[in-house]
Amino acid sequence: MPRPVALITGPTSGLGAGFARRYALEGYDLVFVARDQQRLEQLADELHHEAGATVETIAADLAVADDRARVAERVRQGVRVLVNNAGFATSGEFWTADFARLRAQLDVNVTAVMELTHAALPAMLDAHEGTIINVASVAGLVPGRGSTYSASKAWVVSFTEGLANGLIGTGVGVHALCPGFVRTEFHARAGIDMAGTPSFMWLEVDDVVRDCLADVAKDKVVIVPGLQYKALTTGGRMAPRNLVRAVTKVVGKGRART
Repeated sequence: MPRPVALITGPTSGLGAGFARRYALEGYDLVFVARDQQRLEQLADELHHEAGATVETIAADLAVADDRARVAERVRQGVRVLVNNAGFATSGEFWTADFARLRAQLDVNVTAVMELTHAALPAMLDAHEGTIINVASVAGLVPGRGSTYSASKAWVVSFTEGLANGLIGTGVGVHALCPGFVRTEFHARAGIDMAGTPSFMWLEVDDVVRDCLADVAKDKVVIVPGLQYKALTTGGRMAPRNLVRAVTKVVGKGRART
């Protein structure tokens, strides 16, 4: 029997690497998409030796239209699982940030998610099975410090919820993973100072991946790992918006984040 295939964007670190290892151990072959060819090949070799997975790598920048198109073409060939994990934030204020950088952020966080999901669904629907995991953020559920980043993740949540309604009864599931702070390279790469963030607010990659896949198996659409973040997002839905903004300003440590 052919092994199922999972395509993961941004797999070379953090949550992407966590999903890659988990699916490799569950018997999937893999397709990895990221900009750094060397890191892609290193991870591919590791998982081939650890789990026997066949791994295809695609060096691509999802902020570039031609690269997105190349990845979408591979997705159209058929995958059982698509994990739209690639995404980034930036430091600095919106009004001083380089606009090209902000546009690239939306292309990776929003356009790539839409394009790859659109490419994946026809084959999944024909097969009556498939899973799409769109990595969003708690910032997409509550007013966050980062204006464009939070807005992009809110789009991912709304897109996923709407799409899930249309896919009921098809055998295909779509899910929005909304983690809080996770111990990864994410904030350091963005140049965001997280010093002083309470230790209880941090999540571990393996825990987030485990909780996510458990909730996928339960057909949950919006997945929030961690009791602290479940409480935060539940409270955020009930509390006045100005109060939620005040709380997230304290948790987010003030300004200098787009």
